[in-house]
Amino acid sequence: MIETAVVILNWNGVNFLTQFLQTVVLYSEDTNTEVWIIDNASTDNSIQYIQDNHPTVKIITLDTNYGFAGGYNRGLRQISAEYYILLNSDIEVTQSWTKPLVAALKSNQIGACMPKIKSFANKNMFEYAGAAGGFIDTFGYPFCRGRLFHHIEEDTGQYNTECEIFWASGAALCISSKLYHEMEGFDDDFFAHMEEIDLCWRLKNAGYSIKYIPESTIYHVGGGTLPKENPFKTYLNFRNNLFLLYKNILYTNYKRIIRIRKFLDYIAMGMYFFKGDIKNAKAIRNAHKDFNNAIPSLKEKRKKNHRFHKRTKHAEILNTSILFQKYILRKKKITMSNL
Repeated sequence: MIETAVVILNWNGVNFLTQFLQTVVLYSEDTNTEVWIIDNASTDNSIQYIQDNHPTVKIITLDTNYGFAGGYNRGLRQISAEYYILLNSDIEVTQSWTKPLVAALKSNQIGACMPKIKSFANKNMFEYAGAAGGFIDTFGYPFCRGRLFHHIEEDTGQYNTECEIFWASGAALCISSKLYHEMEGFDDDFFAHMEEIDLCWRLKNAGYSIKYIPESTIYHVGGGTLPKENPFKTYLNFRNNLFLLYKNILYTNYKRIIRIRKFLDYIAMGMYFFKGDIKNAKAIRNAHKDFNNAIPSLKEKRKKNHRFHKRTKHAEILNTSILFQKYILRKKKITMSNL
């Protein structure tokens, strides 16, 4: 068994592979690291490009597009390595980027970790999908140090200290293979978006820490699969966030929190209607419909989560509304009291 597998999930991403895979191979080359591609039934020439240009890269081909969650789950079962680093295809890595991440996981009770994620387009700025570590508020809205909704901070060294976070970005998530499989990996039902928050929440409830490791830096293009305002992305974000809350809030007032979150979602749906964006409004409606239909299966997942939990409360969950902080108090960043 090798020590580390850098694993890229690909779906029709030959343009990103052409641009970034060479650097991943170059900066991940040592005797204990392999680079793998899990291909979600691409119809472009991704596989041919890899075979022609990167013969050391190992390839797993899947028979259909299982999404981010299902694709990784099926592919990782076939990869024998002590540690996985799950990496988006639209990322430029830097020299020795894997070493601080793997070193962190060798510490006791660290479940997963992530590097500093900066923008490929503007390398002085943080990037939306992870920035300097992920958190959520009491109603399940995710945010990051370095990124609050669409306000992105410049990296001036303000987040150069390793710290505990709530979730590590799926754009570059490092986890031991043993723990990934023990926790049953990502939830296939998420398909894409927030499956990494779900996994990290389960890890936190089981007593593990999630860490931000700024000694490792990567540069992310972002939005490579679905555009920001794509109705399918809106649907997944709203549906999966309700999945996330139902499965993982282990304290007794979870039903009240979900009711409030639903009310806030209806406000968002109404705003889309008033703007004339009917497709995104319908996406939120469909997200709630499918969440309600999924409740019987979510109850079973919730029961399973209860069997493994050691902690029910987490300092990395903001005990107020991030919407209130952003839109009423006009804050551009949130300082967690424990950091």
